[in-house]
Amino acid sequence: MLSLTHVTKVFGSVIGVNDVTVELGNGAHGLLGPNGAGKTTLLGLITGQLRPTMGQIRVFGERPFANPRVLRRIGFCPAADLLERRATPREWVRYLVRLSGFGPRAAADRADRELDRVGLGEAMDRPLSTLSKGMRQRAKLAGAMAHDPDLLVLDEPFDGLDPVARHDLVGLVRRWAVAADTAASGPRTLIVASHLLHEVEALHAGLAVILGGRLVASGTAGEIRDMVETMPTEIRIRCDTPRRLAEAVCGTAGAESMRFEGDDLLVVATRQPRALAERITRAAVEERLAIGEVVAADQSLEGIFGRLVRLHRGVAS
Repeated sequence: MLSLTHVTKVFGSVIGVNDVTVELGNGAHGLLGPNGAGKTTLLGLITGQLRPTMGQIRVFGERPFANPRVLRRIGFCPAADLLERRATPREWVRYLVRLSGFGPRAAADRADRELDRVGLGEAMDRPLSTLSKGMRQRAKLAGAMAHDPDLLVLDEPFDGLDPVARHDLVGLVRRWAVAADTAASGPRTLIVASHLLHEVEALHAGLAVILGGRLVASGTAGEIRDMVETMPTEIRIRCDTPRRLAEAVCGTAGAESMRFEGDDLLVVATRQPRALAERITRAAVEERLAIGEVVAADQSLEGIFGRLVRLHRGVAS
């Protein structure tokens, strides 16, 4: 369905995507990365909005850039907000479907069906300027899906949605990826770019992690977490006498390295964080140490990325 071979995109002196090689088949795929990682640039290359500086991209076996045969088979929901605010969702989605080659009647039917499905049935005739950001996100999603594309590309599609709407639309997108609406529908591919790991995990998607324009990891969520877990976890302990605490835990609970930051912070790297936490508690009681704070390594996506970067560069901890 999709193949990138040593793809690089340069904007002047800035490298947006750096030597990415990946192949994606049917099903759901998540593209993970913090803001500025290169996700939007990579999606722009896949959807034919950008031409690669180097390397080759093939979508359905063809180059996507300025290729109508490929572009009409792609549905794209951009991260940017809708700029056309005077139109209604019904008008906007009908216009997008017409651009994909459908006649007026078919475009109207498809637009109404998709707007109902994303939960905008009662608001489809209100100007976009009067709708909340979350409702405009629904309109963008409807516009991406209404022409039944073979490849659906979503850039931060759930941004601005309340938790209930997020849950509903994650389920809608997941069902789109795994089932055909009609018997004539063929295999489908979904690519969702997000900086939130739980959103992609909820889609039951495979993961590709991008950092600094480079693809640094790919696999299932479990495989990536397992890879990260091979690295020591950092525990940050704020204490009035960090050197005494270091002596108490040194050589125990798998403490692999230690360092001091300032006068009151001890940072310990360990593969046994639970055992280390228990040892810190005993040391506080037995040595009468005043422990102000114990914080484990950041388990957010950004924290995982930081550890992936160190692993990618060959840094042990």
